[in-house]
Amino acid sequence: MLPVLTPSEFVDLFNQTLEVTYPIVSVEGELKNFKISKDRWVYFDLVDSGAKIKCFGTVYKLPGPVEEGMVVKVIAYPRLHHQFGFSLNFDQLILSGEGTIKKAQDLLKEKLTKEGLFLPERKRSIPFPPERIGLITSAESAAYTDFIKILSKRSGEIEILLADVNVQGATATEQIVRAIEWFNKSPGQVDVIVITRGGGDIDDLQAFSTEQVVRAVSASRTPTMIAIGHEKDVALAELAADQRASTPSNAAELLVPDRKEVVQRNGRELEHIQSSFRSRLASRENDNLQKIEALQRGLKNTIDQNISSLDSRFKLIERLSPKSLLRIGYSIVRVDGKVINKVNQVRSGQSIEIELSDDKLKAEVL
Repeated sequence: MLPVLTPSEFVDLFNQTLEVTYPIVSVEGELKNFKISKDRWVYFDLVDSGAKIKCFGTVYKLPGPVEEGMVVKVIAYPRLHHQFGFSLNFDQLILSGEGTIKKAQDLLKEKLTKEGLFLPERKRSIPFPPERIGLITSAESAAYTDFIKILSKRSGEIEILLADVNVQGATATEQIVRAIEWFNKSPGQVDVIVITRGGGDIDDLQAFSTEQVVRAVSASRTPTMIAIGHEKDVALAELAADQRASTPSNAAELLVPDRKEVVQRNGRELEHIQSSFRSRLASRENDNLQKIEALQRGLKNTIDQNISSLDSRFKLIERLSPKSLLRIGYSIVRVDGKVINKVNQVRSGQSIEIELSDDKLKAEVL
């Protein structure tokens, strides 16, 4: 005889059976009847031409804005709810098909552009060269090998801290976000965060255009550089990064100078400094010679002027000297050694002395 179960017992038993046989499933279909409740809960149907499955989850699991008609794949837990029936409780929602992915990226780009996440004024300069680099990539990828090879060739003195993550697939978004957050937990731990991978089609690069990764890159306190080896499409995270490199090798080239170029540049700078020093020295020497010559000319002019002035004064003194007057016929009369210049200063019979140009005379006043 079959056991008789209550509805609650059946739901519990059915869910236990699902947990054993189908604990997690991946289902792909067209998204219909999409709605968000209370800015948190997400409801939609996943349909194809023959069936429809209800899906339930939170907005935090969405890769970004989505809309009806998109083809998506959900990684979900099948459950039978006591009140609302069967549904897939999705843990991840992955976009499928180039058209859907492109449409979702356009919607997310429009949303984040309005928020200003891609503005040029948000970009920060990256230290050149950095002392420590936080590298987020797959350790087994060609991107990692190329980056390390070029970096080591150009400069072997930079420390690399690696966060080994998946760069595509269901877990890529969460791992990349956690790696960015890990590097930002300790300010100053690294000078720049480099997120890199090789090329691929739009489906392979989905993780770099999810809202979670783009916001994590934009919110990073440490400057960021993203290098994805493709040129056809630009991932949204590249628009949010402080700097974009075309390939992993190009990222290494942008971050550190080539040692040969540094030696050559230093040699050119040294030659320039020496040439400039010699030029300045010659210019200073020429200036000093000109100053010395100017001082000598000035000193000579001053001496000549002083000599001329002294000559003029000597001539004037000589012209004004009593001796000069005596030579032209004047004389000096003295009485008892005192010069007299009036008649009433002498008496008749008094002796006087008369000084001429060549000698003196003794005389008596009559």
